[in-house]
Amino acid sequence: MNIVILGSGNAATHFGHEFQKIGHQIVQIYSKTKANADALAFALHCPAIDRLAELDLNADLYFIAVTDQAIIPVVEAIPKDVQGIVVHCSGATDISVLAKFQNYGVIYPPQSLSKSKTIDFSTIPFCIEGNTDDNSTALLKLIQVSAPKTILCNSKQRLAIHLASVMVNNFPNILYQMAYELLEENQLSFDLIKPIILETAEKVQNDIPITVQTGPAIRADEVTQQKHLKFISNKPDLQQIYQLLSRQITKRK
Repeated sequence: MNIVILGSGNAATHFGHEFQKIGHQIVQIYSKTKANADALAFALHCPAIDRLAELDLNADLYFIAVTDQAIIPVVEAIPKDVQGIVVHCSGATDISVLAKFQNYGVIYPPQSLSKSKTIDFSTIPFCIEGNTDDNSTALLKLIQVSAPKTILCNSKQRLAIHLASVMVNNFPNILYQMAYELLEENQLSFDLIKPIILETAEKVQNDIPITVQTGPAIRADEVTQQKHLKFISNKPDLQQIYQLLSRQITKRK
């Protein structure tokens, strides 16, 4: 395929290199910031543009890799008569935002991407949706070369995956930070709890989470829970989080 990438950030960088690695041609990089477009285009050995009026209209795939808020403005600026498949890679954006085009779809990776970290596409279950069966099949074949765990799913299912990903990625991370701060206040190292973080993550690779739940809430240990709440009596937000999560655990006993 001849592929145009619209964006120059984390997703654009990873997908651009991956597409090239499996034999596709990146023919153009677009970014509203020319320096960013130039940097990625230099790495991928292709032209860079910062105006969509200069968009190559003869590509096979237009890969929109911008923030969710920027998707609609970019879509509005792309001519509707492009014949290639126009896709975005957002988990929370419905496929219908691309409905002005004849051929469109979604390639969503439920994974955090950063330029500084190598990503193994083969471990990621990409979520694919096309506006027609033929486009779904084409996108599935495109990605399965790199990511054999790729699945077809609709926009509602993709939103569920995106929300679930936030719950298991973003929310635990802020809990890690709050735990870090609690330990630091008591002259203790965060390293002390890294083994239990890893142990919990490893358990849920093979079991339903509730079946490996541990702690005072699942044991109905009110005495320990009250000790914890008293210990953080000067942290009302943390107390509220502790009580809310404990109730959710108790409900599932």
